[in-house]
Amino acid sequence: MLASGIMGEDAGSIRRIISCGAGAIVTKSIGLTPRDGYPNPTVVETPHGLINAMGLPNPGIHLFRAELENLTHPHVPLIGSIFGATPEEFSSLAQKMNKYGAHAVELNLSCPHAQGYGSEIGADPENITKIVRQVKHTIDIPVFVKLSPNVTDIVQLAVAAQEAHADAIVAINTVKAMAINLETRTPVLANKSGGYSGEAIKPIGVRCVYDISKTVKIPVIGVGGITTGEDVIEYIMAGATAVQIGTAVYERGVDVFTTITKEMGKWMTQHHVKNILDLRGVAHL
Repeated sequence: MLASGIMGEDAGSIRRIISCGAGAIVTKSIGLTPRDGYPNPTVVETPHGLINAMGLPNPGIHLFRAELENLTHPHVPLIGSIFGATPEEFSSLAQKMNKYGAHAVELNLSCPHAQGYGSEIGADPENITKIVRQVKHTIDIPVFVKLSPNVTDIVQLAVAAQEAHADAIVAINTVKAMAINLETRTPVLANKSGGYSGEAIKPIGVRCVYDISKTVKIPVIGVGGITTGEDVIEYIMAGATAVQIGTAVYERGVDVFTTITKEMGKWMTQHHVKNILDLRGVAHL
């Protein structure tokens, strides 16, 4: 799948990603009202990934409607990522995403750099329970819960989501991080800290998927640092049912979905694996 936040802002970009082989699309995180986000600089490149503090900029659900309706009946599932501050906000957004054509919703309970949203409310199991229950009561399409690694016990949060009848867990969002300019002696990002993505966080994501999938019964979608076909195989061995790709689109180009699929096929042929499902969770001891 395309992960939220990368080329999921408009119908044209989404169509392009679909044409490049993505199995599903997760939109940019959308709120109830337009949001400008943080001033520049919002992204800094590191040797092994990106640190970003965008601040959840988005046009708001009412303006985003036009983009969704321009994608009527895409041949791959469209997953609407939403963020809010209360169960009622999430519920309202989910209802609109459903009405405008999304096949599922992903609850962003894990953004590490937006005050009053994301991980600030998603680090509490009680909040997760309330939000998921409210959303599930509102819509009948699948509800995915995206969790943060910047917590004491991510498994506890996954259990709370499952008990509230979430349909899948998405693990993980970005890791809280910072970069400092040695010449100016100040943080590079306008927001000072941001979320780290890219290949360096893959071991963190794999560990989270491993721990969660050993405990919950619902599917776990792995995300974080996936750059090659072998990275996908590792996530699946850890227990992932599916994966999302974000920063690798920037690093390897929009054809990365097709490229990674070919790399997976090559690995499977070399290791005499006929069905990818045979690898799911094999690393569990």
